[in-house]
Amino acid sequence: MAKDWYPIIDEEKCSGCLICANFCPHDVYEIVDERPLVVRPDNCISRCHGCENQCPELAIRYYGDNGDFIPSGGGIIEL
Repeated sequence: MAKDWYPIIDEEKCSGCLICANFCPHDVYEIVDERPLVVRPDNCISRCHGCENQCPELAIRYYGDNGDFIPSGGGIIEL
């Protein structure tokens, strides 16, 4: 299971622009069916916020950031 800090994409807000996946230097995301997916959450650097700051739709939050947003299933997509 992932560590205690990783990005979670709000699918309802995400426009599919892929800025997050293209910006992330830690290879956290993969692009699947033209959508960004968090597939390597352990690669995320704790407190980075890089992809979140790039997201024009404000669709990225972090598990472990403040504990108030934990998606069902943990927010991690297994490929």
